Amino acid sequence: MTPPARPRLLPWSSPEGKPCYLLSEGDGPVTRQADAVERAQLASGEILLRHARALLRDTPPTAPELRFLACCLTDALDDSLRINRSRGDRLGCGHPEPVEGEPSWPVDAFPAGDS
Repeated sequence: MTPPARPRLLPWSSPEGKPCYLLSEGDGPVTRQADAVERAQLASGEILLRHARALLRDTPPTAPELRFLACCLTDALDDSLRINRSRGDRLGCGHPEPVEGEPSWPVDAFPAGDS
């Protein structure tokens, strides 16, 4: 069996926090598990987004509610970006790597509000 042209970034990390990759193609058990985890992560993100919209629409949320929501949305976005990177890598799409210690977008992309 010939190894695939590009390894698949899996939707989980090693116990040391390092990325895990799959060097196989096809429909093996690890591929099916990765697909199931990605589906669950995306579905959770959609549910969380609906909850966030409802929370922000209905009543003014408290500071702890907003903090919890921001933490959950951050985790969901991290999952979605990892899935995006995995799929993009397999399609041969490049993605820019930020330099350590530098922001991944211009600092002035989000101007400070008037306080």
